[in-house]
Amino acid sequence: MRFTKMQGCGNDYIYVNCFEESVKEPEKLAVKISDRHFGVGSDGLVLITKSDVADCRMRMYNSDGSEAEMCGNASRCVAKYVYDKGIVKKDTIALETGAGIKYIDVTVNEKGEAVLFKVNMGKPILEGKDIPVESEKSPVIGLKLKSVDRDFDFTCVSMGNPHAVTFISDDIASFELEKYGAPLETDKHFPKKSNIEFAKVTGKNTIDMRVWERGAGETLACGTGACATAVAACLEGLCERKNIKIKLLGGELDILWSEEDGNVYMTGPAEFVFEGTWEI
Repeated sequence: MRFTKMQGCGNDYIYVNCFEESVKEPEKLAVKISDRHFGVGSDGLVLITKSDVADCRMRMYNSDGSEAEMCGNASRCVAKYVYDKGIVKKDTIALETGAGIKYIDVTVNEKGEAVLFKVNMGKPILEGKDIPVESEKSPVIGLKLKSVDRDFDFTCVSMGNPHAVTFISDDIASFELEKYGAPLETDKHFPKKSNIEFAKVTGKNTIDMRVWERGAGETLACGTGACATAVAACLEGLCERKNIKIKLLGGELDILWSEEDGNVYMTGPAEFVFEGTWEI
């Protein structure tokens, strides 16, 4: 099986072109191929397939084999893959995901290579039952949860997948993410588990953020998490709705929560790492 490894702000996945390849039992393959010691090494597996309703479809599996509805960084990588490989040569690519169709504007360089991508992530979901999160608040702001020996206040947002965002005063780089993030992922308030973001406002519309991803653990970046963090910051009055810079361990993403149409727009890069073959 031929594969391509790609990364968006350090969030790396293995991509398989299912226009040409056939993948059986992707859940099991995701676990094996994602292993950083005995496999290729990645945060998960992404299948690029044909779509009946869009230019192409993305199916995304975490490194534990669970299927996720949406991944912002992976959506940019898929756009680069299909554009640079000549599968879809459009300025705006329609991508079918488990969270609906996402439209991605493509910027190319002087060589004709796709290098920057603006993804229309759609409207954030703020109703607790739709995120889902067990809470009577609407929107879900100030949800008090305890992890190990600390109490946190969360704002919950879905960008097609569930997120819980907390703003802390700690130094983000040295924060004990796994200690506190892992128990919160499976907290009883989250029926479908949750991605957990720990964030700190460091300047005007500038936020440092680390993420404990549902089904993957800590990753260097999370596109939907960056969007959820920006929305949470706006809801809590911590920043304005435009020109929001989310600084992740693997790079920066620019977020806009449009006051005109209510959609969240994420802009960032995507890159090829290498290609290879995997023995089935």
